[in-house]
Amino acid sequence: MLGRVIRIGMLYSSLGVMALVTVGPFLWLLLTALKGGQENIFAYPPRFLPSEPTLGNFEAVWSVVPFGRYVFNSALVAAGSVLLNLVFASLAAYPLARMNFRGKYVMFYLVLSTMMVPFPVIMVPLFLLVTKLHLGLLGVMPEAWHSPYWLYLWLVIPTSVSAFGIFLMRQAFKAIPRELEEAVVMDGGSAFDIWWRVMLPLSKPALATLAIFTFVGSWGDFLWPLLVLKDPSLYTLPVGLAYLAGTFSANWRLIAAGLLLAVLPILVFFLALQRFFIGGATSGAVKG
Repeated sequence: MLGRVIRIGMLYSSLGVMALVTVGPFLWLLLTALKGGQENIFAYPPRFLPSEPTLGNFEAVWSVVPFGRYVFNSALVAAGSVLLNLVFASLAAYPLARMNFRGKYVMFYLVLSTMMVPFPVIMVPLFLLVTKLHLGLLGVMPEAWHSPYWLYLWLVIPTSVSAFGIFLMRQAFKAIPRELEEAVVMDGGSAFDIWWRVMLPLSKPALATLAIFTFVGSWGDFLWPLLVLKDPSLYTLPVGLAYLAGTFSANWRLIAAGLLLAVLPILVFFLALQRFFIGGATSGAVKG
């Protein structure tokens, strides 16, 4: 009995230490953002709790820089990336999981092999391709449609599908009983009906997991938006935060407040889908 109590105590102690290490930086960020201008955030020994907590740093960040515009731009790009990834990844995964055709496994392994190619390797040719496509699109569109927001299209398209998403959805589809497909076929349904009426409704945990990973990746992407976007009014949040750090280079309270505001949408999105996350992350872990 004593040994069991000791093991449980050690387990909870280790989990507490891990939680402190994980949450500690965010807690320090929050306390820094709540400190007023008269407090020395680099004092030694450090003072963790602000003597006079204030929300003025958050108000200053929101008013001095177009923070709301940055959030809207990032939300627009992230929503497009999530939607396209869910559609294209599930469409590509269905034949790889359920249909039999020559070269099926070769194609699947080729898709997986693209995960080993880092983005900087394809960054330059992708930028040249996107530039030519954008100029060509402007050449065929009426002058009234030449909106700078068309640049968001080139932020979303390169991230509209991923090998990880195809792999995740394939594994989720393989775990669905084939008898459900046969029932749709007997009712006269097509392959599209099976995908729409059976595969997607029964793969909500995997879809939610893919949505979370795609949203976090798109929301935090810095390099590609920095290359594509030239107009400051079109900046996404990571690029805008880099501009924020340059604007308030000596005021870490405002920088901390801006970082916290940037993290909030990710937390909200994750909390909204968290009940699906564990099941989706482990779907297909046993069945290959």
